[in-house]
Amino acid sequence: MAAAVVPALKHWRTTLERAEKFVSPVYSSHDCNLRSRLYRDSCPVAGLSSFLTPERLPYQEAIQQDFCPAQVGDSFGPTWWTCWFRVELTIPEAWVGQEVHFRWESDGEGMVWRDGEPVQGLTKEGEKTSYVLTERLGEGDPRSLTLYVEVACSGLLGAGKGTMIAAPDPEKMFQVSRAELALFHQDVHKLLVDLELLLGMAKGLGEDNQRSFQALYTANQIVNVCDPAQPETFLMAQDLASKFFGQRGGESQHTIHAMGHCHIDTAWLWPFKETVRKCARSWVTAVQLMERNPEFIFVCSQAQQLEWVKNQYPGLYSRLQEFACRGQFVPVGGTWVEMDGNLPSGEAMVRQFLQGQNFFLQEFGKMCSEFWLPDSFGYSAQLPQIMCNCGIRHFLTQKLSWNLVNSFPHHTFFWEGLDGSCVLAHFPPGDSYGMEGSVEEVLKTVAKNRDKGRTNHSAFLFGFGDGGGGPTQTMVDRLKRLCNTDGLPRPTLQLLSQTGQGRRLVLYGAERSARVRSRRGIGSVSASCMTWSCSAVWPWSEVPSFYTQQPSCRTSGGQPGSAPCHPPDFTRHLCGCPSQPSFFPPFWPSPSLALGPCRLLLLNQFHDVVTGSCIQLVAEEAMCHYEDIRSHGNTLLNTAAAALCAGEPGPEGLLIVNTLPWKRTEVLALPRPGGTHSLALVTVPSMGYAPAPALTSLQLLLPQQPVFVVRETDGSVTLDNGIIRVKLDPTGRLTSLVLVASDREAIAEGAVGNQFVLFDDVPLYWDAWDVMDYHLETRKPVLGQAGTLAVGTEGGVRGSAWFLLQISPNSRLSQEVVLDVGCPYVRFHTEVHWHEDHKFLKVEFPARVRSPQATYEVQFGHLQRPTHQNTSWDWARFEVWAHRWMDLSEHGFGLALLNDCKYGASVRGSVLSLSLLRAPKAPDATADMGRHEFTYALMPHKGECYLAPSLQTSVFPSQWGKLLPYAPISFCTTRPFPASAQALSRTPVLSKQPTASISHCWFCPPQARCPWLPGVPSLCPPQLWCWRPSSRQGVGWRGSGWGPPLALPTAHFPLQAESTPQGRTLVLRLYEAHGSHVDCWLRTSLPVQEAVLCDLLERRDPAGHLPFRDARLKLTFSPFQVQSLLVVLQAPLN
Repeated sequence: MAAAVVPALKHWRTTLERAEKFVSPVYSSHDCNLRSRLYRDSCPVAGLSSFLTPERLPYQEAIQQDFCPAQVGDSFGPTWWTCWFRVELTIPEAWVGQEVHFRWESDGEGMVWRDGEPVQGLTKEGEKTSYVLTERLGEGDPRSLTLYVEVACSGLLGAGKGTMIAAPDPEKMFQVSRAELALFHQDVHKLLVDLELLLGMAKGLGEDNQRSFQALYTANQIVNVCDPAQPETFLMAQDLASKFFGQRGGESQHTIHAMGHCHIDTAWLWPFKETVRKCARSWVTAVQLMERNPEFIFVCSQAQQLEWVKNQYPGLYSRLQEFACRGQFVPVGGTWVEMDGNLPSGEAMVRQFLQGQNFFLQEFGKMCSEFWLPDSFGYSAQLPQIMCNCGIRHFLTQKLSWNLVNSFPHHTFFWEGLDGSCVLAHFPPGDSYGMEGSVEEVLKTVAKNRDKGRTNHSAFLFGFGDGGGGPTQTMVDRLKRLCNTDGLPRPTLQLLSQTGQGRRLVLYGAERSARVRSRRGIGSVSASCMTWSCSAVWPWSEVPSFYTQQPSCRTSGGQPGSAPCHPPDFTRHLCGCPSQPSFFPPFWPSPSLALGPCRLLLLNQFHDVVTGSCIQLVAEEAMCHYEDIRSHGNTLLNTAAAALCAGEPGPEGLLIVNTLPWKRTEVLALPRPGGTHSLALVTVPSMGYAPAPALTSLQLLLPQQPVFVVRETDGSVTLDNGIIRVKLDPTGRLTSLVLVASDREAIAEGAVGNQFVLFDDVPLYWDAWDVMDYHLETRKPVLGQAGTLAVGTEGGVRGSAWFLLQISPNSRLSQEVVLDVGCPYVRFHTEVHWHEDHKFLKVEFPARVRSPQATYEVQFGHLQRPTHQNTSWDWARFEVWAHRWMDLSEHGFGLALLNDCKYGASVRGSVLSLSLLRAPKAPDATADMGRHEFTYALMPHKGECYLAPSLQTSVFPSQWGKLLPYAPISFCTTRPFPASAQALSRTPVLSKQPTASISHCWFCPPQARCPWLPGVPSLCPPQLWCWRPSSRQGVGWRGSGWGPPLALPTAHFPLQAESTPQGRTLVLRLYEAHGSHVDCWLRTSLPVQEAVLCDLLERRDPAGHLPFRDARLKLTFSPFQVQSLLVVLQAPLN
């Protein structure tokens, strides 16, 4: 008879460490370690051969190559190459009835191919080192088979030299360390999961918790009864674990909605093409998990990645669609890529949703109801309005947890946008989108939740991410085991609830039937959820620095990536002919064919590409993308220019086209014979065109005071155009800027503007991402040498002065300060040759203005931010993002700083500062090095209504003027939205100078007869304008000195414009730009049949019909509201 076990006093630490050693991988070679029994018998592969290539070959092409014998331990490479392995397997007869795995370990990411299809991703970093050949080997199953393993010469997170974010090591070599067959012991795996969870509870709940001791004592008992060498003891150990985990929790437990997730950066520390394979490796592994675990849910964002897999892995894509029908594979996000939340323009964000939502609808039968943006570096205050108008009700992110000093006060809350629109927002309290299902993470999710008492649900995103990988079977098993265990929150994998319209994802758990508030309307979600009014950027304590760096990743040649796309879209509308089968001119591609350049532009707005926080290879690829877009756009623009100008080339063979929604009077440099240029003052109507003035008429009579240029005896230069007077000291700094009408000085007394300053820029770790506050302590003014200032253009329509500045021994700057006739601002055209290490270049303008708040342009509007540092939240915003302008105003006077391609800005006290260049060395050691060209401008103004003049003058002539030769004429266009990496504005609406009657029709080809207006020749664009009553003037937009209360960022054909009557339909998008309620009228000479409001996805509003009478229709806007209209034109008379 066995002696009874005598109870012993247990020491916490020794008991804990004993159990840890029993399962630790460090001791897995010991016979007394349970993990050593996870794989029992093993045998080497029967044959191994390899083929190395610098290309990413498709499977059928790769297996036709010549494979050479290989063996475990062989090295291959270098970085970004691919090594294919042919693996011959022979399974021993003795393994019948057992679970057989193919084990593979290498430094690079691998994917197993079987019978021509990908079946498993393999990566040591992602804890995926085996492929299940069979869960139970049958008598009749084949014993011999051939697998192929495609191994990328890069790791899960790239190939950084020394550290993860370092620039890639181009000569890095990789190695195969394991290739074998082995028997997998499922009972051992289950016991290992149980013991890990028990030890996690013991440590996580702490020594003062009763349940913690129960978990530790249960683990100790399992170690007592379990002999790794005797599998018959495993059953008793499992019974002990089941008894513990079978003790259920109460109804008040916090519910954790565990979603399998695999965040894959569309490009980051690896190139775009490698992302395609990352998607396949990660998602085929998720397919295996969904097959083995019917309750497992996998969420997946980014339509671009799904399209890649659809095109290159059609078999895998079909499986994803199959599991989507089952409700296990859940597309989320609604956008084409997970774009940056700050830099793209409002129209670009709209196009992200337009393309993404239509893709999800077409491929999966429904649109997304949640915006999924876990890894972006900030969030525009207009995102809630854009989401609500794109069918989005929920928002999920994670990066709020990166704040160093100021912790965001909520995890589940209503996010109210600039216009008052609301969405239900959530960011998982576990502070990660790459959880692994551990007890520590589960407990952290509850402990960190800042909305205890208001909501009892949280999201839990598990799976390796950033570089892909995704969930593992071990993660799923952990969460299934913890599904309802006493002492812990309640994880649940079943996130889908059946509704009358099918199954949908429950993201936040505030209420299963939540209806989100929209435009200040309160829905059915619990009123206890707090509201965060995002009238300012969500706070960071280390400021993202990519507002400044790598301008080439969002622009080309100082221009926004979207700039080449707007003019050809504009002229497509101009040359459109409704007498054709569709609304498109014969030379113009249909919208479906135009999706290529559009989607390529959207791809480059991914948050690690447009921000420049990527490796050099990705930045170079982005530049190639922009060149392709520009080439495509220029080809169409040349063709459109020829069609447009054939009937009205102008006296000098030039036609000047204004694509912007307001009249412009600017000085342009027009080409002349012999390669010379002549300056001319030209006026072009809103969204219209005008012939260039004849050479003989230039500068004969100026309607305004000409520009005077005076060089003083001390070397200083004064520029005066009767509107502003600019004085530069002998080194090029701005000593005075006077608004002539009021004789008001804009530069602070005793200070100088246009002062370049250099800072040391050494973040704690994230080199290309962060700007730390301590960089401000290293400010060093860059001083020029007296006598370097010289007069450039001597006056008349333009006056200018230029100078050279040596920034450092390695970097230099040249600048031309330009003042044009009739222009309310002075421009600073700047060229920099930049070769620095960890330096930050800014330019400062001390203003003679005092205000506690400054104003910055954002998408579809503007917002205020403090100029003081009263609180840590104010202090943390020592640098912020802005689009085309920022403004500091007091009552009656203000100063606006405009720019054409920079995003980092600040106003501290009364000093306006624009960030120009950085020099980070990781992950791209060459970031920002080389030549840069950009323009900024300074504009003093009277009054407090500073928005409109800033908005209307934020496109500089030097940037919007472009000449496209088409013999014997040229075509000059404007470039819109200079600081917004916006998407394609597909077809802006045109207008020429208003006329009393319609004498021409611009829809039809030259010399053609108009089908709407018989007997009327073509080539006259229709009139389209908006206005509102004004207390100051009778007309608000037309003729108002302060400009339009509304802005028209785009007008285009609908996405499905080939069909009828869509082929006669335009989409107009307008937004209120001042921040006020307004009634206005839209007037046009177009033959309008119907006008109706629509959402941003171009779906009709059933109650949005707009009466069209007397060639106009009435619109009502609230502050910063965006509205879209579908305008259906009448069918041609013939």
